[in-house]
Amino acid sequence: MPDSTSPAIQPKNPLHGLTLEQIVTALADHYGWDELGQRIEIRCFTHDPSIKSSLKFLRRTPWAREKVESLYLFMLRDKARKGV
Repeated sequence: MPDSTSPAIQPKNPLHGLTLEQIVTALADHYGWDELGQRIEIRCFTHDPSIKSSLKFLRRTPWAREKVESLYLFMLRDKARKGV
């Protein structure tokens, strides 16, 4: 039985162990801010974007965070499909 103080093991969850900062950084590196702002139309990606401003907004806006996480998962699947 797992210890109640240890985090749950999630071997099939690609987001497990990643911080929001790592996800946003990977998306910005892969797509660039312009394309990221086109794919997810939120102000923190379209107007003077930065990791810091994006994290501040995404941490307090669950619907936007869900969109970012979904795009990250799509990016992972797309990279796997292309063999990158």
